Amino acid sequence: MDFNQQVIDEFRANAGRVGGPFEGGRLILLTTTGARSGARHTNPVGYLPDGDRILVIASAGGSPRHPDWFHNLVANPVVRVEDGVFTYDAKATVLDGPERDEMWARAVESDPGWAEYQAKSTRRIPVVALTQVAGGPPNASGMGAALKLVHDAFRRELATIRREVAASGASLGAQLKVNCLTACQGLRFHHTAEDGGVFPMLRDRFPELAPTLDRLDEEHESIAAILTGLQQALDRNDASTLRADVDRLIGELEAHLTYEEEQLIPFLDA
Repeated sequence: MDFNQQVIDEFRANAGRVGGPFEGGRLILLTTTGARSGARHTNPVGYLPDGDRILVIASAGGSPRHPDWFHNLVANPVVRVEDGVFTYDAKATVLDGPERDEMWARAVESDPGWAEYQAKSTRRIPVVALTQVAGGPPNASGMGAALKLVHDAFRRELATIRREVAASGASLGAQLKVNCLTACQGLRFHHTAEDGGVFPMLRDRFPELAPTLDRLDEEHESIAAILTGLQQALDRNDASTLRADVDRLIGELEAHLTYEEEQLIPFLDA
């Protein structure tokens, strides 16, 4: 419990970044309601991207018993998720049948450690989907800080994907494809929100930003073309092309994000 609390404190203090055994991994804080006590309990839990939802696995390190948080969410399926950028309520669904088997196979393919946990236990390790049902703005004090927080989350996720792609073989694993597609979906959503909301607001309030916003619009189109190429590489199951596309995306996106932060944060904070 002391170790968990140290991870929780570090996670919250560093917007989702932690060191030690979780460094570089995908981690959330999952808060459930006690099945018997009704008290709120928070645990750091690894997760897998899955489009509009995330997946958590109740491995408990191969323990013979399900973790307490799993019993809690079965009794009370509405949970709280903290991902370092957003805090939101989610509905927990314990997967069953072919869907569970497919998600489990994806997890094991991406990390054989899950299979090792299953081999240690006689229970069938559950896979749980968490789907957002309510949420709010980023966990930031202002618009400028929120922009930097979101950008840093994209930087971390793409760095993780780059490592995963580099470690992949001649063909691409199913979970790696989902990781790439989920990141692409998130980037498209972020840029669409900027194009339809933040940028028009800034154009209206600060006419002197027009050249900057024009450049950012053009960069959005360029990044969208790279995302399309990445999607095509995934469709072809082409690991060599994907590596080049991910490297190109990270290079152009980093330059774009840095320029956007330098130019817009002072105005957003104003």
